[in-house]
Amino acid sequence: MPFIAIRGVDHYYYWVTDAGSDLSQPSGKPVLVFLHGWAGSTRYWQSTAQALSPQFDCLLYDLRGFGQSKLPRPIPGEVATLGYELDSYADDLAQLLDRLNLKRIYLNAHSTGSSIATLFTTRYPERVERTILTCHGIFDYDETAFKTFHQFGRYVVSFRPDWLAKLPGVDRMFMARFLRQPIPGSARRAFLQDFLTADFEAAMGTIYTAVSEQASIEMPQEYAKLTVPTLLISGEYDKIIPVELGEKAAALSDRVEHVVIPNTAHFPMLEDPVTYLRIVQQFLQLPVGSVERQG
Repeated sequence: MPFIAIRGVDHYYYWVTDAGSDLSQPSGKPVLVFLHGWAGSTRYWQSTAQALSPQFDCLLYDLRGFGQSKLPRPIPGEVATLGYELDSYADDLAQLLDRLNLKRIYLNAHSTGSSIATLFTTRYPERVERTILTCHGIFDYDETAFKTFHQFGRYVVSFRPDWLAKLPGVDRMFMARFLRQPIPGSARRAFLQDFLTADFEAAMGTIYTAVSEQASIEMPQEYAKLTVPTLLISGEYDKIIPVELGEKAAALSDRVEHVVIPNTAHFPMLEDPVTYLRIVQQFLQLPVGSVERQG
């Protein structure tokens, strides 16, 4: 397994190219980097990356504290002081690209990963060709609602027994709130496993930073600063980040194109991959039909 040390944490990464999933080497095409959402990993992006690999070398990696990018135990002071602010994850990405000698990239991010991608794009616009944000938006600060969300989040993250994954049908129940259409069982099980094994500190830390008063102030400002062409994709029935939050975000910049995929929720890339890939293909200015032929 390929790992690269970034600020004291071994980050798991790999390449998906048109030659297959290579663990260490790109082929020389433009690079498309994928960022996953809260408590997930790169695994749910793999089918999308494979479909786009004829045109791009796709770089997938697990964010600090998630997937296979485990925090070292005991957590060293240098790692603890990084904290879990989303801009610190954007700095992780910058250092990862430096280590891999990647000067300019395309970005495709999902949910909380889209916050990180937005922050990276506004901080390093010279390094980003185009950015895709899937299931993202901006929200108004509500102290009572946020406090309740944080309390519930702590309970959910604290109660993650290993035996939970062995219960029949638990993956369907776990993913029900996130979906409008069914997705492959392997993807449901992988997401549940990633949730169960995410480091507590990272899972809780990003809950507090992604859904916070600071984020409600900061993200509208970041959208307004975007200078890179950006595509924002919403799922019509997304209960986690409703369409109207995406509409509010897109209205802040003429660099943002907002598209709603019908009959999908929080994972449109898995619920309706054909439509999702067609929209992404058009935005990335690929030849018409090139993705479908490879999908």
